Amino acid sequence: MSLIQKLLGLLLLYRLLSCPVSAKTHHHKFVITEANYTRLCQTKSIMTVNGQFPGPTIYARKGDTIIVNVVNHVESNITIHWHGVHQPRNPWYDGPEYITQCPIRPGHEFSYDILLSDEEGTIWWHAHSNWDRATVHGAIFVYPKLGSSFPFAIPYKEIPIILGEWWNDDVNKVLNYALYTRGDSNASDAYTINGQPGDLYPCSKPGTFTAQVEYGKTYLLRVVSAAINNELFFAVAQHQLTVVGSDGSYTKPFNTNVIMISPGQTMDLLLVANQKLNTSSSGNRYYMAASLYGDAPGVKYDNTTTTAILEYVNPGSNKTFVDSTPTLPSLPTNNDTDAVTTFVTQLRSLASKEHPVDVPQTINERLIISVSVNVLPCDVNYTCLGPYNMSISASLNNISFQDPTTTPILDAYYHQIPGVFEEGFPSRPPFSYNFTHDDLPRYLMIPKTGTEVRMVEYNTSIELVFQGTSILAIENHPMHLHGQNVYVVGTGFGNFDEKKDPEGYNLVDPPFLNTVGVPKVGWTAIRFKAKNPGVWFMHCHVDRHQSWGMNTVFIVKNGATPESKILPPPKDMPQC
Repeated sequence: MSLIQKLLGLLLLYRLLSCPVSAKTHHHKFVITEANYTRLCQTKSIMTVNGQFPGPTIYARKGDTIIVNVVNHVESNITIHWHGVHQPRNPWYDGPEYITQCPIRPGHEFSYDILLSDEEGTIWWHAHSNWDRATVHGAIFVYPKLGSSFPFAIPYKEIPIILGEWWNDDVNKVLNYALYTRGDSNASDAYTINGQPGDLYPCSKPGTFTAQVEYGKTYLLRVVSAAINNELFFAVAQHQLTVVGSDGSYTKPFNTNVIMISPGQTMDLLLVANQKLNTSSSGNRYYMAASLYGDAPGVKYDNTTTTAILEYVNPGSNKTFVDSTPTLPSLPTNNDTDAVTTFVTQLRSLASKEHPVDVPQTINERLIISVSVNVLPCDVNYTCLGPYNMSISASLNNISFQDPTTTPILDAYYHQIPGVFEEGFPSRPPFSYNFTHDDLPRYLMIPKTGTEVRMVEYNTSIELVFQGTSILAIENHPMHLHGQNVYVVGTGFGNFDEKKDPEGYNLVDPPFLNTVGVPKVGWTAIRFKAKNPGVWFMHCHVDRHQSWGMNTVFIVKNGATPESKILPPPKDMPQC
């Protein structure tokens, strides 16, 4: 990168942060096409946006509107979800297939209106149909509005870091085979950083992503986990990271050598390039690396490591030390739950005058939701490859969610179409037992199936406790609620104690997230005020769990005023 390019980039960032302009509308065109990409010595056709993998980054300001025209030029259906965008009163453009819309069919197009509100920081977009998001995804950078700035010094440069997974096979063939056999899906063949596996994989070194830095400068790493099925540790060799934001919300800064990030989450990290240049063989290039966190017995994992390179350059020249061997960071082992707990429990909202919190101090309703991997009986004369020769499944409160196939839930709710969903999602698990015991009876493994939703009155203050279980797979579960961020007021291991555990809640500065980790054999409590009317999907962001039914829907009813009611549907909604 030339000195002129660097100055122009810095000038653009300064103008974006400091110019007192009103909210703007940004227009983009996303053309869904197939494109050939070569990874791990093999070439295959993948689904892309505008031929790019990862897809294009969207830049906007807090409060702006983004209009994205999606044109489907592939032979399968597609939808796009704007992950972390609250879409106030606007569920029609949220994106999950058959929850809020019919898919965009081959040869058709649909324009999404994306209404930014209080999001600020890094969020992202991705496909929300099948496992298409493996390659159809990209970042959204939301800057402060109206001449405001970051609550930290303006960084010299921003570096996007999008973590992903790569299969040598077509990713939807992997999904379809798993659904056909009723067993677990095959693990990915590699992890990626900005679409590249990195030096440690075969045939991958030439494409390894490299970020050039200058000594003494501060960089903002905008990290997105677009991984499909796995949580990941991430670190940069010999560099400390300062966490300043997560899920489109600022946090109190804290330093760490490693982060753990779940599928769906984002992290904003400051990195100071504080390693002096020298001429040694390993002194000027440092690996950024990501590897697995997960060790449930019997689960298929990708236990490889992806890398990118942080490369120091001399200011004012393009001279680099390309022959040096990068240094690898020390990453925790894949079963290091202590490292995860140490990191996660440091997350706190900034809770400043400019970025206040609004944590519900009292609640109108508490829901306790058990989160389980299950099995269902195999069909007669069919061989299932799930545990105990049964069909693998997953559930919330012992209900394995069945997606509609002809009418989206939002359409059915808004137009009062019967027979699409039921309003019976319970506020408690149907059975009370030792959820985290390591030897549970077989009958607890089998859930019921249905399309059950939870109805919520407008402006209700809700506490939702996710209770992990040890049924079959003992794993973390990153739970994502569309339509709002939530305050994570408490978390712990074992069974949630409804009398004692709330005494330890953080109601002062809890993190404000849209994707919340539920620790294995543990629980997490969140609070939010249901003031966004609409139909909002809630699901585990591990895609194989979502495919098995670890989902439900919250329907927030209209309020009494026009400003508290769902916006009318657009006239050009895709048809099923």
